Amino acid sequence: MMWIPIAVLTALAVLSVLWPLGYRRRGAAPAEADRAFYEAQVAEIDRDRARGLIAEGDAASAKAEAARRLIARHAEASSVPEGSTRLRRMVAALALIAVPAIGLGVYLNIGSPHLPDRPLASRGGASNDIFAAVAKIEKHLEANPNDARGWEVVAPVYLRTGRPQDAARAWSNVIRIAGPSPDRFTALGEALVFAEQGKVGADALKAFEKALELDPNAPQARFYTGLAAEQAGDAGRARSIWLKLVEDAPADAAWVAAVRARIAALGPQIKVPAPDELAARSITALPKEDQQAFIAGMVERLASRLKENSRDAEGWLMLVNAYTVMKQPDKAREALAEARKSLDGDKDALDKLGVLARQLGLEG
Repeated sequence: MMWIPIAVLTALAVLSVLWPLGYRRRGAAPAEADRAFYEAQVAEIDRDRARGLIAEGDAASAKAEAARRLIARHAEASSVPEGSTRLRRMVAALALIAVPAIGLGVYLNIGSPHLPDRPLASRGGASNDIFAAVAKIEKHLEANPNDARGWEVVAPVYLRTGRPQDAARAWSNVIRIAGPSPDRFTALGEALVFAEQGKVGADALKAFEKALELDPNAPQARFYTGLAAEQAGDAGRARSIWLKLVEDAPADAAWVAAVRARIAALGPQIKVPAPDELAARSITALPKEDQQAFIAGMVERLASRLKENSRDAEGWLMLVNAYTVMKQPDKAREALAEARKSLDGDKDALDKLGVLARQLGLEG
């Protein structure tokens, strides 16, 4: 009888698909695969940049997005509870029994091997099914705008189908109806970042900060706050955030290498020489209203000294930094230009000036 081999083949096909549900993989292989995939992406981005196919800024954004996906992948994998293994096995067993039985029963009732195949054009596709499902959910949400679960289901679909603004609106509704959580605020911020084509704007940053208020260890939110600092030109703060993120990461976190690469891309950190201990004590001992005048006097004396000894690299670093701290960016840039002119030929000093300028946001 024809239906017996059909049933056996169906059972084998279902078993091959559902077998992974029956056990939980151990070891570092998934993490290694994720990291290898990330490294391949970064290498491809670098090749495109070298060929001139993408701009420097677009390459940096692409690398940040690749790192973000790696962190999200690890966080998702880490969130699966140990107890879910038994549930997966039960689902696999149920599906192995039920799918062939139901399929065969339906076929025996309504199937016919003599009917010709439907034309491909009339069959539709997976994308049509997704859009149809979204349309149904949207219709349901029009009638039930306070259905938090409905908004939570449709939000990630919006993001994956290129509708980040709608995804952000959906996550806002979830938070409004079901209450805040670190994951929800992170998802909201991420949707806003996608809507801004990779830029961490004020609203997105606020969402990530709220996520961190609820869970200071949320890795994706921490990554994005570092990215916001980098985009704002504050390389020092970005480095600090990402270094702490790496320090706190689980030992098997596949995304650590990606974050380390982001840190390395910031360049070396330059420590500006501090004034001597006696001068520091003198400043702090003064009333607050006199401290600013005292500092201004010290900066003026430093600037005068550099006119006499223009090859003092540490002095130039201190002067550029001092003007920035005093919120005088124009003077800081003038000092930077003068320092480069005075230190011409001193590669080490010029490199340090360049790094400091980037850390202080004086140049791109």
